[in-house]
Amino acid sequence: MGFSQALSGVNAASQQLDVIGNNISNSQTKGFKSGSVQFSDVFANSAVGLGTRVSGILQDFSSGSLEATGRNLDIAIAGDGFLRFQQEGQVGYSRNGQLTMTADGYLENAQGARLMGYGLADATDVNSGVVTGGQPGVLNIPAADMPASATGATGTGINILLNLDSATVADDTSTAVLYDNLDAKTTEDTDQQTSIAYNYSTSFTVYDSQGAQHNATLYFQKTGENTWDARTALDGVLTSTTPALQLEFDNSGKLATINGAETTANPVEWPDLTFTAAADGSGQLGGGVETITTTFNMAGSTQFAGDSTVKSLAQDGYAAGALVGISFADDGTIVGNYSNEKTVDLGQIALATFRNPEGLTPSGDNLFAATAASGNELLGIAGTGTLGSIESETLEASNVDLTQELVNLIIAQRNYQANTNSIRTQSEVMDQIAQLR
Repeated sequence: MGFSQALSGVNAASQQLDVIGNNISNSQTKGFKSGSVQFSDVFANSAVGLGTRVSGILQDFSSGSLEATGRNLDIAIAGDGFLRFQQEGQVGYSRNGQLTMTADGYLENAQGARLMGYGLADATDVNSGVVTGGQPGVLNIPAADMPASATGATGTGINILLNLDSATVADDTSTAVLYDNLDAKTTEDTDQQTSIAYNYSTSFTVYDSQGAQHNATLYFQKTGENTWDARTALDGVLTSTTPALQLEFDNSGKLATINGAETTANPVEWPDLTFTAAADGSGQLGGGVETITTTFNMAGSTQFAGDSTVKSLAQDGYAAGALVGISFADDGTIVGNYSNEKTVDLGQIALATFRNPEGLTPSGDNLFAATAASGNELLGIAGTGTLGSIESETLEASNVDLTQELVNLIIAQRNYQANTNSIRTQSEVMDQIAQLR
């Protein structure tokens, strides 16, 4: 019986050495979780045990250290949770966030397992919004361009904050020569030109429905104490012979009314600026696009002594843009960055947790598989509940403690040697007994 006891010890120690060796070999594997061997004694209705056996191998799911990489497709989970991957139709779970993007827009690891989460409502429309909840699918980053948006299309319109110099002398004007319509710009007929007087002008960009840029100009003319008119032109074409804006300031220099509407009202009725589109050239835009109608918000504008100047300017239109890269928010949102300097959410990573993570079984390629012991996956969004947040340009290192593993290696080696010595001793005893016979 001594032989079998010692042999069981050798087998168990050999498996322990295998586990320790695997831990050491994966000390540089990102997201790797170390294992440890559990031993149990063997009895069979006897006061003397029959040796030992390996009862299980436990995975240590404590987090490894987070290391900054500077690579935009590297992600890590700061806290609990697993990334969800699909490989050959099977779902796997991992803490390794080393991702690459395929030519067709899938995010996958080095082994070809594809990251899962929630995608766009319409895969062909980058502005359709991410639909969260339900069953996660394989994430795909659409290659489609971000479509253009005309100025005023979202309702935000043009927001301008400026100061008009109260010391301006009304008669101290400059002259601008503008065209009456778009076709007039292609002729030499001076009858289709209009001269206007102004004291101050400023320009800004507007976008038509196809994303083409147009230069809009405001020509301000002081008409009296605390009153100003403004005319608009687009690409050198006058929009109207009558003033588009009529401004009145109070005695403290604050904007009091615009086109007769009080700026203290709630809400303020800010005027619209209109740039017409007509195929016959009678407007400021050419044919094939839509007329631009945009709110013109001058909240906070003043008439103080000092230079006439624009303090801030923002408008909601933009040109079409091509995808130039992606980034990850801390809630797992995948943000697309476009050449028009706009961003839009293109997807969201789904995270999974388990009541018993130690019940997961390693399936290789940095993936774990769910089992009956682990329980069903619990899905959620990063940063909610017990789930950790997503750290971009970061990877989780292996949680292997090399120092401890080398100590464990020495202990396991001595255990192995002791059991082999036990076998040798048993053999010598048996030889002696045989000689007595």
